Amino acid sequence: MSNQTDGVIKYQLDYTPVKALPWARLREINAWRELMYQLSLIGQDPTRYGGFGYGNISQRLAPLDAPPAHRAFVISGSQTGGLPHLTAEHYTTVHQCHPAENRLVASGPLKPSSESLTHGAVYATSPHISWVLHAHSPHIWRHAEALGLPITHPSVPYGTPEMATEVARLFAETHVAEQGIFSMGGHEDGIVAFGSTGAESFSVLVTCLGQAMALD
Repeated sequence: MSNQTDGVIKYQLDYTPVKALPWARLREINAWRELMYQLSLIGQDPTRYGGFGYGNISQRLAPLDAPPAHRAFVISGSQTGGLPHLTAEHYTTVHQCHPAENRLVASGPLKPSSESLTHGAVYATSPHISWVLHAHSPHIWRHAEALGLPITHPSVPYGTPEMATEVARLFAETHVAEQGIFSMGGHEDGIVAFGSTGAESFSVLVTCLGQAMALD
């Protein structure tokens, strides 16, 4: 299966089906997710990526000072990208992320997004990062170099231990921590924005989108 396809879960998943989190806990993440959908940064298009849904969003859960591998987060579920509106049943929790073992521990009403390993890798870099937005933007992706964005190596596919290693490399070798956004060189149109709040992360993403569109 092509590494452009968001529908394939590549990691080993220790998954326990449980009831959804309370909707009150999910209102904020869902609001930012709906804005991403309205801008086609999350969505589904039969002519792109084999017709699979694309894009996802996550938010850290307490305790924020947990060890890197145990930094839990709630994330939109696998193949929910094409849905215009999500409910509590479409979000799930990742409790542990072990990139070196290619393994996740998760629970919820459905399996987590195929990009969960990448989200976990971003959270592992800093306890101050509380949001990760994985968008698909042809505009930003095409102009990533011109915009000065850090870019993961084009040989590295999404949702793999190698991508987690690439994320760690970007944080060690570039100014990605200050920029709050990077391009996934081996994942067509894949862009990751992050920050301490949903507003900060979304602002970085849409500002970059505007800058990219001005270059078209």
